[in-house]
Amino acid sequence: MRLNGKTAIVTGAASGFGAGIARKFVAEGAQVMIADLNLEGAQALAKELGAHACKVDVADSDSVHHMYDAAMAAFGLPDILVNNAGITHLPQAMDNVTEDEFDRVFAVNCKSVYLTAHAFVPGMKTRGSGVILNVASTAGVSPRPKLNWYNASKGWVITATKTMAVELAPEGIRVNALNPVAGETPLLASFMGEDTPDMRAKFLSTIPLGRFSTPEDMGNAAAFLCSDEASMITGVCMEVDGGRCI
Repeated sequence: MRLNGKTAIVTGAASGFGAGIARKFVAEGAQVMIADLNLEGAQALAKELGAHACKVDVADSDSVHHMYDAAMAAFGLPDILVNNAGITHLPQAMDNVTEDEFDRVFAVNCKSVYLTAHAFVPGMKTRGSGVILNVASTAGVSPRPKLNWYNASKGWVITATKTMAVELAPEGIRVNALNPVAGETPLLASFMGEDTPDMRAKFLSTIPLGRFSTPEDMGNAAAFLCSDEASMITGVCMEVDGGRCI
């Protein structure tokens, strides 16, 4: 029960890594708001876990502020904010990615971190405490061809995490990130281009531990970084990647 008495928002939590984080947080005693563009999915998981649900488009300012209002009504200013929602473009040459695809990737993966900070950081400063966890990617540490603009967006998240950590540390706010490798989530097929045994084998050959990241792996790492056990840890971008970035 390392998060007993804590409150948390997890974006993109209706499925994948976000759902794994939400499940672990609830198991560790936290009150959780499952925020997702897929309201039906968020409500279903919230019902299962005894959590709250909220529809949010993390790339839209009005929607993020609605999420803030919903959280304040449900349990007040959250102790923990997890920026997990993210998307990618399909694997292709960088000059073939359309401007609309580029804009959407950076809006969801990067602008969302700005928007949630704009909404929640002032209250955390006033309170003198808070934990923010951003979900970046090994793609921002060790990029590979054909996912150029996705890689760049996750590199942005890593840099944002570190600079947020430095600026907000005097305010009592810790900011860390997780860098998962490709995992068993709805985005896996998008990363690979196609979900076939051969393509899976190719991806797995680059991971020394020989398996993908799972929602449970992410939940375990997130629970530690967001708990008081990690009270001296800020600005860390932890690889949850089975050795992929070595």
